Amino acid sequence: MPQEIVILLTSMLPITELRATIPFALTVYGMVPWSAFLFSILGNLIPVVFIILGLDLLINKFLIRKIYIFNRFFSWLFERTRKRHSQKFERWRDLALVILVAIPLPFTGAWTGALAAFVFGVPIKKAFPLIALGVLIAGVIVTTITLGITNL
Repeated sequence: MPQEIVILLTSMLPITELRATIPFALTVYGMVPWSAFLFSILGNLIPVVFIILGLDLLINKFLIRKIYIFNRFFSWLFERTRKRHSQKFERWRDLALVILVAIPLPFTGAWTGALAAFVFGVPIKKAFPLIALGVLIAGVIVTTITLGITNL
């Protein structure tokens, strides 16, 4: 399988995302930085749309409407989460989503940003560009750090 496809597919995974695929592409495959960056970014963004739309379809359109226990559970969970974090999220809404995705640490990234956008009801037309911006920032940070370390 071509290196670019491996990087694209690996960056779609929630554990690796671009935080692992850019260093892998640059060090193991010896890809040029712009190619590693591009394929990692694209692979990282593909699942975002499916996560937001898929969760909406699965939870809001199916589980909550069809199964009573899921209705009670998700209503409790979303209410509790929104009550505990909505004040912070509302104040920093757009910036919070970008920062959550841009920080290259475990449990942050496009998957987490898509989940947060879904839970807080950010429309996909607004959430996707914010998540994409965060992914671009994270890509620049990871690429810069990787290139800096490999050149030492």
